[in-house]
Amino acid sequence: MRIARAEQIARNIAQQVERGHLVPGARLGSVRQAASEFGVSKNTMVEAYDRLVAQGYLEPRRGSGFYVARPRPKTSAAIRPAHVSEAIDLVSLLREQLNQHYAVRVGDGRPPAAWMEGSELGRHLRLSIRGGERIEHGYGAPQGYGPLREMIAGRLIERSVHVTAEQILLTFGANHALDLIVRHFIEPGDAVLVDSPGYYPLFGKLRLARANVIGVRRTADGPDPEDLEAKAAQHRPRLFFTQTLAHNPTGTSMTPAGIHRLLQQAERLGMILVEDDPFADLLPPITPRLAALDQLERVIYVGTFSKTLSASLRTGYIAAAPALIRSLTDVKMLTVVNSSGYVERLIHDLMADGHYRHHLNRLRERVARASAQAMSDLTGIGLQDFSAPAGGYYLWCPLPEGVDDVALARRASEEGIFLAPSSIFSLDREAHRPALRINVAYAEDPAFLDFMRQTCAEGAVA
Repeated sequence: MRIARAEQIARNIAQQVERGHLVPGARLGSVRQAASEFGVSKNTMVEAYDRLVAQGYLEPRRGSGFYVARPRPKTSAAIRPAHVSEAIDLVSLLREQLNQHYAVRVGDGRPPAAWMEGSELGRHLRLSIRGGERIEHGYGAPQGYGPLREMIAGRLIERSVHVTAEQILLTFGANHALDLIVRHFIEPGDAVLVDSPGYYPLFGKLRLARANVIGVRRTADGPDPEDLEAKAAQHRPRLFFTQTLAHNPTGTSMTPAGIHRLLQQAERLGMILVEDDPFADLLPPITPRLAALDQLERVIYVGTFSKTLSASLRTGYIAAAPALIRSLTDVKMLTVVNSSGYVERLIHDLMADGHYRHHLNRLRERVARASAQAMSDLTGIGLQDFSAPAGGYYLWCPLPEGVDDVALARRASEEGIFLAPSSIFSLDREAHRPALRINVAYAEDPAFLDFMRQTCAEGAVA
């Protein structure tokens, strides 16, 4: 009952904002005042305000209260998706089965949604229905659930990346997003640049595509500009895949100056930059990133909910120029047909109800506490030379002289300890300094600390 009442209140205030009765910048009553005005408890009023913040109608200001947010630009209504009006090839036939422009559907490849009404699937999923919207058991729109794309576009605007929902393509997580980009751009033999150390599953995808994968040395401040310049001049790559913020595996973030320099290099060298940003929701929206400076002209932006919500939900997205999104949507249709509308609705509802925002607040606090504890514990057992994590889960920990990272990982496994050696993340395994990627969530485990303390005391491990 409290949730239903909170939704009614949120809808009432949202209508006042949309009709201009509450103007941008206007301060709303405190939770206590508003609860008295609406005749509800303070918890119900907090729930209503959280929904309005999640939906972009209000913005909270610490110690001051809630204010009407600046209006966001209209998204889906402004740009109509292109479609082929006849089933003249396999892509247009797939597109019509997903978008459904025709009322008479003799050429469809599935039964009508009405045949699935009352199915056991529907009873068990118990998905919420908002505003009388009917949940169908078909493929759904090929770009993904529209309201979630609208919400993601709003979050990107908060990060100063000015996009519309038509510039968002939903995927099965960031890995699927990267796979679509590789399939679209890469031909066998093409040169592609990546961070080294970097995201090792990406190395595998590029090798499957038979690309010439070239590592650019990653420093604490980002890709080494001189190494990038030399390798780009030699190999003429079309793409550079990089993680600007809370880098996996080193945990570090690029400086604003480094971001600006990288964009200048990409422009001069004719490269497309693919910015993978898995920890964006844990970082302040104003954090500088490639996509914000470039506005998706030369940058393709990849986001995900897997690192902040659940890896099992497998939902991510690509933000890019409209023409590229249309092409990537075709690749998505040809490879997996569509992503999961059920999961996308679930994530949308969590965001719209304010639950995701609460979860992120708790998660940020946990990450901050665990990062501080990990640095203290590791320093206490004699490890050093590591950089402080920049808001993600990882800390890059160089090993003492004479310790081989792979040999150390094998020895740890014999004691039931799983380690991630730096060799896995580096393309040039001869040149890299042995290190470990440490997940701060597990770093305080006594068995791990005892094992590493013994390693530091013994010295060489080979």
